[in-house]
This record gives sequence, structure tokens and C-alpha cells, in this order.
Amino acid sequence: MHAPFRFGRSPLQRRGAQGEDLACAYLARHGLRIIARNVRFRSGEIDIVARDRDALVFVEVRLRSRTGDAAASIDRAKRGKIRRAARRYLCARFGDRWPACRYDAVTVEDGAVSWIRSAFDDEEYF
Repeated sequence: MHAPFRFGRSPLQRRGAQGEDLACAYLARHGLRIIARNVRFRSGEIDIVARDRDALVFVEVRLRSRTGDAAASIDRAKRGKIRRAARRYLCARFGDRWPACRYDAVTVEDGAVSWIRSAFDDEEYF
């Protein structure tokens, strides 16, 4: 017996994409230039890559979870995956001459968007 063929995205994927759309629009209104979305590597995924003046910004987008606050769900393991994916992106795009970077988070809770600049850094990674 074959598994049923599914067209399109699941409801969860559609909800996530809508959250990322809201986040991109919000960041663009605040002067960031969106460079890429959903950049995937084996080591992890970057939801949004943007440029803020001279800094390259890696953005994690979180929707409110049923069990708690969206920002709190970016735990140490998730931050590590984002950092590893960011390093792969930087190596692929810039070789050994990386621009200034930062890690931001955008939370979407009931349609309200919040932007956390410098939500985490590389300090705990090394």
C-alpha cells in the first residue's frame, strides 16, 4: 500500500510561512533588507537572513506556542543549530572575510510582531 500523496504544505507549515511573512514585512518596514529566507543546511536552518546597515542579521522567527512564550522556546540547542547554519552561510558567501553579524529573533503572538535585536550571540558557543 502506498502512502497518500499530499499536495502543498501542511497547516503547520502554512502557519509558519505566514509568521515569516509578517516578520519579513516588519523588518523591512524598520529598514532591514531581506536577503534570503529558509536557508537550510544539514546543521540547521536560518529563517531569515537580512542586512541592517553594515551588519548581516540571522533571524529566528517564533510563533507563540500553546505551552509558553515564543522567545523562551529558542533554547541552547536551537541557538547552536542557528549558529552552525550561519557559519556555513558565511563561509559559502564570504569565504574567510565575514561581515559583522548578529542574531535576532522575531516573535509573532496573535498577529502582534516583536523584534528582539541581538537576541543571542556567539559567546556561549565557543
